[in-house]
Amino acid sequence: MRLQKKQVFTIVLLLICVNVFAKKKLNLKSPDGRVSLQITVDNKIRYTLSCDNSILLDTCSLALSLRDEILGSNSTILKTEKTYVDEVIKPYIALKYSSVINRYNSLVITFKRNFAVEFRLYDDGFAYHFITHKKGQIEILNEDITLNFPSAYLLHLQQANSFKTAYQEPYSHVTSTAWRPSDKISTLPILIDTKSGYKMLFSESAVVDYPGSFIKGIGKNGVKAVAPKMPLTFEPDGDRSVKILKEANYIAKTEGNRELPWRYLAITRDDKQLIENTMTLKLAPKSQLLSPAWIKPGQASWEWWNGASPYGQDVNFVSGYNQDTYKYYIDFASKFGIKYIVMDEGWAKSTSDPYTTNPNINLPELIQYGKNKNVGIILWLTWLTVDQHMELFKVFQEWGIRGVKIDFMDRSDQWMVNYYERVAKEAAKHELFVDFHGAFKPSGLEYKYPNILSYEAVKGMEEMSGCTPNNSIYYPFIRNAVGPMDYTPGAMLSMQPESYISARPNSASIGTRVYQMALFIVFESALQMLADNPTLYYRNQDCTEFITSVPTTWDETKALCATVGKLAIVAKRKGEKWFIGGITNNDQPQNVTINLDFLPKNKSFKMTFFEDGVNSDRQAMDYRKKFNTVSSEDTLTFKLARNGGFAARVE
Repeated sequence: MRLQKKQVFTIVLLLICVNVFAKKKLNLKSPDGRVSLQITVDNKIRYTLSCDNSILLDTCSLALSLRDEILGSNSTILKTEKTYVDEVIKPYIALKYSSVINRYNSLVITFKRNFAVEFRLYDDGFAYHFITHKKGQIEILNEDITLNFPSAYLLHLQQANSFKTAYQEPYSHVTSTAWRPSDKISTLPILIDTKSGYKMLFSESAVVDYPGSFIKGIGKNGVKAVAPKMPLTFEPDGDRSVKILKEANYIAKTEGNRELPWRYLAITRDDKQLIENTMTLKLAPKSQLLSPAWIKPGQASWEWWNGASPYGQDVNFVSGYNQDTYKYYIDFASKFGIKYIVMDEGWAKSTSDPYTTNPNINLPELIQYGKNKNVGIILWLTWLTVDQHMELFKVFQEWGIRGVKIDFMDRSDQWMVNYYERVAKEAAKHELFVDFHGAFKPSGLEYKYPNILSYEAVKGMEEMSGCTPNNSIYYPFIRNAVGPMDYTPGAMLSMQPESYISARPNSASIGTRVYQMALFIVFESALQMLADNPTLYYRNQDCTEFITSVPTTWDETKALCATVGKLAIVAKRKGEKWFIGGITNNDQPQNVTINLDFLPKNKSFKMTFFEDGVNSDRQAMDYRKKFNTVSSEDTLTFKLARNGGFAARVE
């Protein structure tokens, strides 16, 4: 008798469990119907992502582990809501477009235990994030972000030794089946090549009060996200950083009623669309600045890379980090309409005191000298000094400083992510813009605070011989595809890799002269540096006049020809002028033909262009400047040297 009762009770429990945890399948499609998502909710939340009926991601899981519960485990659906959105975003800092169409289908699944997950499908992308509705604060121990691949994919990524990184590692190219859990982690973004025609750029947006994510292999043909723990205590570590002594056992302690960061994939069969994508913007928080008209993007003359060393017949002073040299830089900037000069490390007496200049500088005089010539001053600082002197933004505004370059953060834990926002908010309060160096990648804060004009997070020209076109050719498709990038281009001493030799003050770059010129068009940054010596810019005035005519924000972007790791040719419009820039890698020279049908019809245009010279394969500084009349019916053919470039202005 007891046995029979026990059997009945067990059957009833099983029936209850089947009812509660029965699989529930939900579907979502992109507005054009090509991208589809199948979501399964049972003991876990899983999804499968397809495009044109080809599975791209297979049975991927997501969950959020809090202190006392796991959101996404054995979850019960309360309701679902689908929404179609078709709107236009007009970013104040327009890196690609002055108007961006934001069109998607959304599915919000609301669960018991006060949380929801929102999925979005675009014609060219996929995104999701958690939404929590908890009282007070919550401690997030981990977020399960797992991508499972149906076959072996090729991953293009920057592998770091640890969470302490400046995001400046060269790209690695790893097969997904070979990436073991014990291998190095990767920063975001990563580019996923399915080898079947599709590519997916994986990154995140709206990272606020939360750590930035890293990616690691799982040893089973997939990847998952990991994040640094919240640091609790520190000790000094030199003049520009700190050591973390103790970490919490959680990655974030944050408000319980909030939206968490978006995880997204830009999806394409055409490499050109990677360059044109605007996913970070579409998912970013709205601007918090009601009156941003004081923010003025532009170019800046930068003295550090070339050792502050002008020379020649017109330099009758000892050059260096001193008054005469900085006046010379201001004169140069004024002559060519450059908005700013950067006073990098060396302007202050010490790196820890933001108020005392070195004895060779009279800063108030320089600020006034610059004002008289319509040139603003940007001051370099370590993040640690800024953190210890947050009042400096008020002081700098009173002095007349226009912006700050903040360096050496090298972390993306929650504390440091919040530091970025504290800085951006305080700088905006006093009408200063910010350029973050030693930084993590852009992840939406630059739209919440558009006074953030750029981030480094790139193995740029500072790296001298470590900065090669073979690596840099990936930036338009990966790093620069998620946000502004302070690569610091503009070298006038150009060399091919087999003959490269360089040291400050005679700093040089790998790649042709025209390659360097094209970077101002191909690479995106609202604050674009001219890294080289004014002396060399004066001696190459035709190149300098072209470079300084290139805008830093754009109304329209059109990738004309693009192959990841090989070639990027991009046309960009500002007002009625178009600029065309092209770069390639260290492979053999190649002929490229582009169609000019993006130009307005029934009009003729003057084109001023620079192309690699006949000897640029060996002597990288060889170039030709030419003129032509073109129309929308024309095609244009030009030859790119290895590590070469093409640069044109059409008006």
